[in-house]
Amino acid sequence: MKTYWTNFHSHTYYCDGKSSLEDHVIAAIDQNVKSYGFSSHSPVPFPTTWNMKKEKLENYLQDANLLIEKYKGQIQLYKSLEVDFIPQKSGPHQYPQLDYTVGSVHFVDQYEDGTYWEIDNTKTIFRKGLKEIFHDDIQAAIQKYIDLNVEMITTDKPDVLGHLDKIKMHNHTEKLFSEEDNWYQKIMMAYVEEIEKSGVIVEVNTRGLYKGWADDLYPSPWLLKELIQRNIPIVLNSDSHVPHEITKKFSDTAKMLQQLGLKKLYAFWNNEWQPFDFNEDGLYLPNA
Repeated sequence: MKTYWTNFHSHTYYCDGKSSLEDHVIAAIDQNVKSYGFSSHSPVPFPTTWNMKKEKLENYLQDANLLIEKYKGQIQLYKSLEVDFIPQKSGPHQYPQLDYTVGSVHFVDQYEDGTYWEIDNTKTIFRKGLKEIFHDDIQAAIQKYIDLNVEMITTDKPDVLGHLDKIKMHNHTEKLFSEEDNWYQKIMMAYVEEIEKSGVIVEVNTRGLYKGWADDLYPSPWLLKELIQRNIPIVLNSDSHVPHEITKKFSDTAKMLQQLGLKKLYAFWNNEWQPFDFNEDGLYLPNA
């Protein structure tokens, strides 16, 4: 049986990605992808530089529907959003018209003027929020980030949990903390327990690695090992923002996941999440 890739976390020019939805479909087919999800950043109720504008959502869904029909038989295409979880303002269950949702936390607490702190932005912006909101207490900032993720998966659960330890992003250059610190491991292990109880699918996200923004994957290998030991479902995603990134670092990551003991990767196939055998060349998808 042949192997094929899948990817369910991607961004196009409807948000902060580049190129059209169709450009990404063509690239996905070229990269041996057989199931692919459009997942632009969801609208949020305040201005940002990277979320989709609310007025573009209908066109986005229409474009996706046209491509689903056009490429039927070549590739399975699905409609999704990477939905920002912001309590009482934004969450995955706002979008019943989607095939699945990726839930992520990018906004952690607020400045005195009510502006939200974006953790997934420049080093300067990260430092500003850490200082002005958390008084340079990285442990408190991480705890707040984890608390928001836990609130999401327990009260407004998405299908897929996006880059679960994204807050480590600037640790690559700043060395704000060590993942070997007892306090960090205690926080993350409590988080993993909540993930296990929720039944959410966890993505292994390769973007930080291929962009050079992290020393390793989201989540880190020691956390991945814990997820695998607990039989928590895992999907491999690239968080691509340009067409050539759709399967970036997939082969190396699949190989590492096997070495860590993972037996199955999840994929949205025939309109449902299913586990599949895989190797470093892709997933064994039936009747692909």
